[in-house]
Order: sequence, then C-alpha cells, then structure tokens
Amino acid sequence: MKDYRKNSQRHLTFRVTHRDDPVSEVTEQDALQAAGRYPHVVLRGPVFGYAVQTPEDEPGWRLLSDVSDGFPQHSRDGLNSHLWFKAKDETAAGDPLRDQLLAAVARLETEPVNELPVGDARYRIVRADEFARIGPDGIEGPRPTDPDDPGRDIGDRRVRDSESRTIGFLVDHAAPTSVMESIQRMELLTLHYQAERIPRQVRDDSREALTSHPGVVLLPATFTFAERKTGSWEPMAGLQASPADARATLYNYLAEFLPHLERDTSPDDAAAYAAAAEEFREGPPRSSLDVLGRHFQIIRVERLLRVGPDGPEPPRPSDVDPYGPTEIHPPLHEVEAMEADERGGAPAAGD
Repeated sequence: MKDYRKNSQRHLTFRVTHRDDPVSEVTEQDALQAAGRYPHVVLRGPVFGYAVQTPEDEPGWRLLSDVSDGFPQHSRDGLNSHLWFKAKDETAAGDPLRDQLLAAVARLETEPVNELPVGDARYRIVRADEFARIGPDGIEGPRPTDPDDPGRDIGDRRVRDSESRTIGFLVDHAAPTSVMESIQRMELLTLHYQAERIPRQVRDDSREALTSHPGVVLLPATFTFAERKTGSWEPMAGLQASPADARATLYNYLAEFLPHLERDTSPDDAAAYAAAAEEFREGPPRSSLDVLGRHFQIIRVERLLRVGPDGPEPPRPSDVDPYGPTEIHPPLHEVEAMEADERGGAPAAGD
C-alpha cells in the first residue's frame, strides 16, 4: 500500500451527495427511469466553447459560452470578442490589464491558440462531445423534470429565449453530484469513437483522450429537433437551452423555412407545413409532429466534457476548422476616438 494516496487527484475524484428535497428526489427518479428506457448512448460529434480559470474558481474552470460551436475557430473568434469587449467596457487607456487583453486579442487574430493567460486569469478553448440516449422507443426526448416553459407562445418572437444554463457553469470534476449523475458519469468514462466509418485519426485521438483527460463532467442538458430518417435521426438545428426553445425552432422551421425557402416545395405542401406549424403552436406542448410523411421530434442532447490534471480538454489534433484566425474588431483606440467625435469630444460617462 505504499502507493496509496490519501487525497486522490481531483480530475479522478467523484463526490456523491444525496439530497432529500422533493425536487431532487423526483429528478433522480426521472433520471433512473430514463436510463432504463434509453440504455444506449450515441455520440454525435464535438462541440466547442471557451472558459476561464480565476483564483476565485481555481482549480475549477467557468464556462463563458454555450459550448455549442461546431469548430474550434468559432470559439476562438468568440473569445476574441469577449476579450475585446472586456478591454473596451471594463478598462481604461493606460490600464496594464487593457494592454494584456488587447495583446491576447492580437494573438487570436493571427494564431489558432487554445489557451491564453491574461492577468491572473487563464482562458481556454474547450471541447465537449454531444451524445443522445436511445432505446426501443427511439431517441430520448425532454424529461418531465427538465426546465421548461410550457405556457410560452412558441411563435411569439418578442418572448426572450430561455436563459442559458451552460454559461457560468463551473467545471469541477470533484464537485458533489447526485447519485444518478455520478453513475452516468462513471458509465461514460470509457466512451469514445469506434465506428469504422469515422477517420482513423479521430478514433486514435478519442482513445488517447481516455488517458490524457480521463475524467468526465456532464454539462446541462440541451434540446433541439430531429427528423426521423431511414434507420437514423438527423438533428436539424442548433442546441437550445430548453424544450420550449426547441419547439419554437421547430415551429419556425415549419412556418418559415419549409413553405418559403426550401426548394421544390409545392404550394400545396407549403400550405400543409404552415397549417401543421400553427396546429403545433396552438395545441398543448408536445414533443413530436407528423406532416406529409415526415416525423419530427424534440430531442434531448447531452454533452460530456473530458477533464485532465490541468482542467478541461482543449481541441484535439483531428478537430478541423473551416477557416483560420482573422481580425474581428477594429483597433480599440479607433473605436473610442470615433465615439468621442460623436459626443463632440466630450468624455464618456465614467472617464
């Protein structure tokens, strides 16, 4: 027992907590039933975002985006904007932190970097994998305990989208989690890409991640809608924060895209799509819809983020980008000079 470590490494530590409040108990029961009905997991592909580690959160990392970007460069561009606006809104000319923020922006404009130190903070592009659960009944839809707004008018564009549960999420492998979530995390520890149709380098990197980033953290569940195809489900939209947002996206797809934008849609078909959209909007909230032989369903999409000794996993060598770094914003001093001119040379409030 000489090698026994009294305090195990944080990225390998599971802390299970049992909460006695009624909401937690119902959520646990809901998760248990879902595990029985949908016992299999299907990996869809990677998504990306960006996070920060500060002394207040260390050793955890706090997510600054929805972790829903399709490519690492999309997240680098998002981080570029985040840092640029932080310099503009939270610092003044001559502030050393502003200089560091703008230096980080300059690097992001020219280099595909995945980590940047700024002051006492570390920023990182992070990688997660989307997956869905399936069973004999098909693909899993929203659970009764998932945060939702069933009374919302999904066709009212004035209604604000649901607040993200991912932005602000603290990635800490050793943070206490419920019994069912801990069990699910342990079940996912060895999940990786294996299908022969997937490029070899992607499969190799996926296996390597089991060693380099052996921990697993589950991000808040997200939702979208999918269409049933022959032998598979095809997600049709981006990830949404709630089932209501996914229903609104499906409504807009039926009411706007299919009747007006999709090629080869006949006038009769367009009218059928529009009628189905209004019936979906006006009826009680539901998770599936059939129209013209097509079956659409609101689905629940989960994401696992792998964690290693130094925190969340960054992009892998096999993750591809459609384009490279570029300048997102004009030089800050030019923007501030223009704003000063528009104010007639008067200093901005707080200057």
